[in-house]
Amino acid sequence: MRSVVNSFSFLTLVQRSYKMNTITDLSPLDALKTFFGFNQFKGLQAQVIQSVLDGNDTFVIMPTGGGKSMCYQLPALMMNGMAIVVSPLIALMKNQVDAMRGFSSEDGVAHFINSSLNKSEINQVKLDIQAGKTKILYVAPESLGKEENVEFLRTCTISFVAIDEAHCISEWGHDFRPEYRKLKSIIKNIADVPIMALTATATPKVQQDIQKNLGMVEANLFKASFNRPNLYYEVRPKNNVGKQIIQYIKNHSGKSGIIYCLSRKKTEEIAELLIANGIKALPYHAGMDGHERSNVQDKFLMQDVDVIVATIAFGMGIDKPDVRFVIHHDISKSLESYYQETGRAGRDGGEGNCIAFYSPKDIEKLEKFLAGKPIAEQEIGVQLLHEVMAYCETSVSRRKYLLHYFGEGWDEHNGEGHGMDDNQRKPKEHFDAQEDILLLLQCIHAFKEKHKSKFIVKILMGHEDAEVKTYKGSSSELYGIGKDKEDRYWNALLRQMLVANLIKKEVETYGTIKITPDGNQFLKNPIKFEAVKEEEYPSTDEDGDFNALRLSGGAADEALFTLLKEQRLKVSKEKGIPPYVIFSEPSLEEMATQYPINLEELAHIGGVGRNKAMKFGQSFLQLIQQHVENNNIERPQDLFLKTAPSKSGQKVQIIQNIDKRIPLQDIAKGLGKNRADLILEIETVVHSGTKLSIQYIIDDAVDEDAQEEIMEYYMQSETDDLLEAEKYFDGDYEEETLRLMRIKFMNDVGQ
Repeated sequence: MRSVVNSFSFLTLVQRSYKMNTITDLSPLDALKTFFGFNQFKGLQAQVIQSVLDGNDTFVIMPTGGGKSMCYQLPALMMNGMAIVVSPLIALMKNQVDAMRGFSSEDGVAHFINSSLNKSEINQVKLDIQAGKTKILYVAPESLGKEENVEFLRTCTISFVAIDEAHCISEWGHDFRPEYRKLKSIIKNIADVPIMALTATATPKVQQDIQKNLGMVEANLFKASFNRPNLYYEVRPKNNVGKQIIQYIKNHSGKSGIIYCLSRKKTEEIAELLIANGIKALPYHAGMDGHERSNVQDKFLMQDVDVIVATIAFGMGIDKPDVRFVIHHDISKSLESYYQETGRAGRDGGEGNCIAFYSPKDIEKLEKFLAGKPIAEQEIGVQLLHEVMAYCETSVSRRKYLLHYFGEGWDEHNGEGHGMDDNQRKPKEHFDAQEDILLLLQCIHAFKEKHKSKFIVKILMGHEDAEVKTYKGSSSELYGIGKDKEDRYWNALLRQMLVANLIKKEVETYGTIKITPDGNQFLKNPIKFEAVKEEEYPSTDEDGDFNALRLSGGAADEALFTLLKEQRLKVSKEKGIPPYVIFSEPSLEEMATQYPINLEELAHIGGVGRNKAMKFGQSFLQLIQQHVENNNIERPQDLFLKTAPSKSGQKVQIIQNIDKRIPLQDIAKGLGKNRADLILEIETVVHSGTKLSIQYIIDDAVDEDAQEEIMEYYMQSETDDLLEAEKYFDGDYEEETLRLMRIKFMNDVGQ
């Protein structure tokens, strides 16, 4: 409850503290009641605040939602002079300044200086500081280091400097920023004052790095528990993610949530999908200008928008207590990032659901991003990614795993938050994999640790291809010894061996498997290895065609779906083309949900389009109509999950440019796209049923023999999955080549 202060105003207290030139005579608790209207401190706040008031260097490790901000806001108001708070998040600065001003009759009590301000706005900030109105100044590290700002701040009375998000100092932190490593010298150049460092995510290694860099090894250390008992943690296989997200949000209607994505493009795609389906959502990423980001943030805080879709790399920095779910469309690059991002849920102690979609392919993508970086940074990045992989694939309580990572024990049977993760609610099966682990290590050793996991699995499974022939794999005594199990079983064990540190991947050689000292010890003296029967995680990010997404999971009418598949096979044989060319399986599933009975309705089914509807649709429509009549079915049109609006203007431009035989690169440049994105757009156009004259593009990119070989593959294949094609050709053709030829195949055969 907030108390009401009648004796004197907040501003009077602030002004009095200046005139006294000393710490205000109020106790910290009285000051808390007076300034903020709270009757008690939270957790370690009282001890932390007293440490700062006593003039000590202070290091605070406190999880998101633990009340870190109060630890520097209250001392700043109580002490003589002005406190500087270094923060990397522009959004958070604005949010906290607005909150501080809400407690004061003087807007000048809190300010920020960062790149979002123009020169006149910065001058106004400096005038308020000189007038003695400002008690707390938020500064971005880049702005603090500017010579004119250093010179100005040297003329001011500084009470202390607080460094928020202090993990940014450490190269082992999840959001390392080189500017942070210069802070100690910059602060010394401004004033000799106490330093306060605060972070929500510090492992013991990061903690030591921060203290050493800031020269505060002797600082008072306050470390709160990282356990957030109200948060529920769950990891799901990355399959039809868009559909699952829609389902989840529809089931939690009106609740606030954040969805994290790896790329800006995916952020905007998911936001468009949500909006198209009646969900109040907006994207938020670093590619937007400051005004746009600020506007989105305000709408989220004011509940004009329920869901924000944000990039992981940029972060949100939004202090909103009632976020009820955090969904990771793409997994984070470190457990520190993941913990901080999930920590935005349930900060008021209420419901907080944290759902991450995971595929091993995510880890491979993130590893590739490290390839061009310095070796030391690669090694750190790979180690952090393996921790993420281990978290996603672990069978132990996810809460226990997270807390152990941050150096904290937890009683999985009686601890706060027991039962609040998917592994505790649905325990996975364990088994002793000692013999199979030994086989894998022997195979890696036999081929001199020069191959990737894919090759090792091929040897054990008895597969033969160009690589196996080159290295005479079939002559090995291990060849085919594991063919009684599936590929995914061996791949799962290899991942668990990585987690157990029996093997490691060499980033420099793009994933070559090496045996670690622990692995060599296992080879000499095999011991019991408790493996987990893992859930099957798809190897790709299967969002599916957004046009085909529905609220029902799978076909609503399984009987009709079976009839449609039979009809597709019949038409396939009549026309001599693969079934998937006619209609994809998701399209058939949607037909078995929507029951289209005319060409217009069929054309709106995802992955169909008007041309395909006219070319292949008549027999399917007759079948559906007969099924509807025979079973007295009321067609559930309200179940349709709408697609995001298509960019029809660009589609027309693409078609016109291709008709003019303009080179692919020139079309991409004209549309402001890269080559890969343009190819995806062309693929979408062709899949919707529009025939394009793309042979000139194919001839320019793919030689004649390759065209013939790949076309033959697609004609015989039962699937158009690119990964299957890559596997079949074993790296002989790049993904772009296979994608272009798939477009040609659909264009020539399926139109």
